[in-house]
Amino acid sequence: MATELRRRMVEDMKLAGFSARTQEAYVRGVRQLAEHFGRSPDRITEDEVRAYFLHMKDVKRYARGTMTIALCAIKFFYEKTLGVEWTVLDLVRTPYRKTPPAVLSAEEVRRILAAVRPEWNRACLTTIYSCGLRLQEGTGLRITNIDGARGFLHIREGKGGKGRYVPLPAKTLGILRAFWKTHRNPAWIFPAPGRGAGGMATAERPLPKSSVQGAFRRAIRECEIAKRASVHTLRHSYATHLLEAGVDLRQIQEILGHRSPQTTAAYTHLTAKGKEQALAKLNALVDLL
Repeated sequence: MATELRRRMVEDMKLAGFSARTQEAYVRGVRQLAEHFGRSPDRITEDEVRAYFLHMKDVKRYARGTMTIALCAIKFFYEKTLGVEWTVLDLVRTPYRKTPPAVLSAEEVRRILAAVRPEWNRACLTTIYSCGLRLQEGTGLRITNIDGARGFLHIREGKGGKGRYVPLPAKTLGILRAFWKTHRNPAWIFPAPGRGAGGMATAERPLPKSSVQGAFRRAIRECEIAKRASVHTLRHSYATHLLEAGVDLRQIQEILGHRSPQTTAAYTHLTAKGKEQALAKLNALVDLL
């Protein structure tokens, strides 16, 4: 993707109020289109874009999320940056397959976290679970995010640029304080390990997401847990465990930072306690027959 085209597209996205993460994803989506055909995207035809999406569906069989990002990125580039109206961009629909996410039991979470190495990955993953954070929110925690006196984390840059306050358990606060004292970085709670003389103490970047993801996968294998779990599964598990503990659905929505209550309501289908209650009521109804 030519530098001038990239600059124009990024400026258009800034004007539209897109977050930095969305800008990166959209630029990547258009770049992949250009790489597929081996030329600048402004020289690609509508028929070629049509063929590209068919290739993604029929050959690559990309997941819905990947398809959606590619479609939104390409649609924005052609319609907003180039001012082109193509029928195919309104024709493409991403496949929708609603499958419930995996959820770990509290005991499985405990075993996984106990198996995580090294200590910074374990401390980060413990915080992600106990506060219901997204991966980037966990690795990117700053000292200024922590309100220890009130027992909250202030997530200033959540998904979609939305900030929120998250309850911070006392034990998790203790873990964060103890870990920070091992490096005393002036900015980050979980700084990149680094190889320089100062190590974590002088790191200017947070812990890489890949480090945490790799540590989680290794712990899953070590614990011999067969569920298709990722770091994000800890967030799903957190929400489900809160529901099972009787926390109000509206409160969970606020903690997780969901815009729509329907998104949070999906967790009601994942609670073992909820299924048990439904079965008990069903048995009572059948007994009346």
